[in-house]
Amino acid sequence: MRLFVYSPLSASARAYLQQQLPSFFEVTFAADLPTEQQFPAFQETEVLLGNPPPAWLAAGAPPLLQFWQVDSAGFERYRHLRLSIPVANMGDFFAWPCAETMVGGLLALYRHLPELAVLQAQKKWVGGAYVRNRSGLLRGKHVVVLGAGAIALAVRQQLAGFECPVQLLARTHPEAQLHSIEDLKAALPATDIVINTLPGSAVGFFSAELMEAMRPGSIYASVGRGNTTDEPALLRLLQAGYLGGAVLDVTAVEPLPADSPLWNLPNVLLTQHTGGGQHHEDEAKVDVLLRNLELLQAGQPLEYLVDLSRGY
Repeated sequence: MRLFVYSPLSASARAYLQQQLPSFFEVTFAADLPTEQQFPAFQETEVLLGNPPPAWLAAGAPPLLQFWQVDSAGFERYRHLRLSIPVANMGDFFAWPCAETMVGGLLALYRHLPELAVLQAQKKWVGGAYVRNRSGLLRGKHVVVLGAGAIALAVRQQLAGFECPVQLLARTHPEAQLHSIEDLKAALPATDIVINTLPGSAVGFFSAELMEAMRPGSIYASVGRGNTTDEPALLRLLQAGYLGGAVLDVTAVEPLPADSPLWNLPNVLLTQHTGGGQHHEDEAKVDVLLRNLELLQAGQPLEYLVDLSRGY
């Protein structure tokens, strides 16, 4: 059976994959092929790991392809595809680290840790009162999480340790408390923190109107997709001091352009789309593929199956 790997796996993960694959698998790494040979090799594969150019699948799946393992949680750029084969993503693989990044970022802003880190680099002791009198607490803050997927649920679980009341926004999810824009607008004036975990299909969802409904001094955090936030409105409200700060793992354009004012705002923490990162990340992705290959061979239901057209 032929496996085509489009994922840019580390050398150790590649070796691990080759060691763990059943002997009847023949693996081809796109990175080992000249560009002009990659698509022809892809056309002959039976299993795909990774996120190739959408154009490769525009005319449908290759004739022999039986299963596609996407190596990310999001897959918005493939929503237009109509494929008859099973497709799986990474499920909740990134949920806990993404949630930790958001919680860690919020703690950092409230406790002024970025500011203290700069002072440390400058070897500048400013005295305890300078920071102590301005520090806030994450404990007990009222939080709205946009979304009710794996990341949102992990955020809620972690914030429970800080005694934060958390409301989830989702149209139909049974654990969500907010189900519409109207529900959200009504909740925002009493909310201290908004955490965006929405997929890229929710383009521009968190609009200027919603930001302006937030409580003055509140914090906005985003770990979903950059295109779900009205970034010019966010920048304007941060610069005006209406919002107390932002933790941004994602931005509308990545890498963030060097001339973006977001780089220089002291109340903004940019985590540069590292939120899902973890030790041995590539090897863990391989494990997800290997489990699904075992299930595929056994004729059992696969893990983390998704519907491309629905975006989840």
